[in-house]
Amino acid sequence: MPDRVIKRALAGAPGEAQPSKIVAVELAFARAAKEKGQWTAFREFAGPGAIIDGQGGPVEAQDWLANRQDPPAAVQWEPRSIWMSCNGALAVSQGRFRDPDGVVGTFVTVWQRQSNDQYRWIYDTGAPDNPQPPARKPLAPPEEGDIVVEAMDAVQGLVADCPKRGEAVPAPPAISLSDEIQQGSGISHDGTLQWRWEHDADGSRRVVAEFLQRGKWVVALDQPFPVAKQ
Repeated sequence: MPDRVIKRALAGAPGEAQPSKIVAVELAFARAAKEKGQWTAFREFAGPGAIIDGQGGPVEAQDWLANRQDPPAAVQWEPRSIWMSCNGALAVSQGRFRDPDGVVGTFVTVWQRQSNDQYRWIYDTGAPDNPQPPARKPLAPPEEGDIVVEAMDAVQGLVADCPKRGEAVPAPPAISLSDEIQQGSGISHDGTLQWRWEHDADGSRRVVAEFLQRGKWVVALDQPFPVAKQ
């Protein structure tokens, strides 16, 4: 995804909240995975307390990654949608990945701005599509005189509304707790973006993000990851 596409897709975000910064770090993350190694990149871009949530359950990322060897070829990915708090300190990205065997799927990553202004991921999960989409038919090579138009990736970037000066931020929706599932949550310091993850005993997962829009809380993302069928 060229830089010009990032600028065209996400230009004009207000203030410090720039979804294009998340696009840039996502692409740098994927590039590092390709050039340095998949788990090396995950270690490099992980923030304090980061969690990886696979079908086997959530784990502390740095412990899980500590001695893990990089695979010969890395998974590659691109973001498709990004939701960001008003102050730009917290963001949730959703996108698509493809592994070296051609298996495709969806991922969700939560990014947090650090004290040095760099973004680092604090939660990551994903799963292959099940069933997998049918393979695309290869295109015939262009003939002389044909006009070839390259596909342009589009990224949706949305920023939570900033409350007006002196205006109180509405309380976010309550998060129901359950002893039957593992779960965790977070909210931006400015109170405009809230997210949570759930991991059921059967291995199914769900990530939900809500943010402030026009004075009300709305669901930005509700991404289920069902258990893969055998």
